[in-house]
Amino acid sequence: MFAGAFSSAIANLLIALLVLAGLAVYLTLIRQISTRRTTIDPAPGALPVRTFGVPEMFLAAALILFVLININAAAGHSSIRLTSRDLIANLLFTLFVVLFIAAFLKLRRIDIDTLAGFSRTSLKRAISTGIVLLLSAAPLIGLAEGITQTIFRSGSSKQEIVDLFNSSQSIQQRVAIIVLAVVVAPISEEFIFRFFIYGVLRRYLGIAIGVVFNALLFAAAHTHLPSALPLFVLGICFTLAYEWSGSILASMTMHAVFNSTQLILLAFPDSLKQ
Repeated sequence: MFAGAFSSAIANLLIALLVLAGLAVYLTLIRQISTRRTTIDPAPGALPVRTFGVPEMFLAAALILFVLININAAAGHSSIRLTSRDLIANLLFTLFVVLFIAAFLKLRRIDIDTLAGFSRTSLKRAISTGIVLLLSAAPLIGLAEGITQTIFRSGSSKQEIVDLFNSSQSIQQRVAIIVLAVVVAPISEEFIFRFFIYGVLRRYLGIAIGVVFNALLFAAAHTHLPSALPLFVLGICFTLAYEWSGSILASMTMHAVFNSTQLILLAFPDSLKQ
């Protein structure tokens, strides 16, 4: 009995230390972001980078309004069964939005590569940075998940796509879900939420409000209440990683690794404990 209580206390202490370590990492990122904004000046003779303007603000507002309408429509349905057709429709629509934003910015002569930081860092460095920052975020996400499980005792934190993965009978469908969750979703969602919507919010409302509002919108857009708090924390971590690194590749890496890990852990509960 004493040994069990001691082991439990050690485990709780370890969890608390991991949470504090993850919090320390992201507080350090915030401090460095704040310091960099007050100390870095444009290089002499450097041409100003064309950034988001009023047209982008209206487009971002239209996207946010669409997301809010979709959230409201989803809230009116007590239970939604995700199907393969829904996945395909969502994939096509998401790709359309990404291409539309890219074409819009191209017509406005805005350099996507410069703003998104695609060439700011190498792919290898972006991957290593994303993995380290995701490991640092894991205890914070786990804490949010624990709070969620306490609130929704009878609920499930699994999103509908995991249930569809578990119930799928063909290998083709499972491969399609994996590609969507691990490749398409990280690229498209980071482009829409972090690069564009956050970029506009940051331009007109500042970093702090932009980070919080973007994370709220990102969590709500998944229209799955039991996952809202972990997704909110995840959204903040993604945005801070993008802001700190200056490259959207970092948050894309974090998103892809997180989705693949969650898909494995949640799809095979008998083999791996959460």
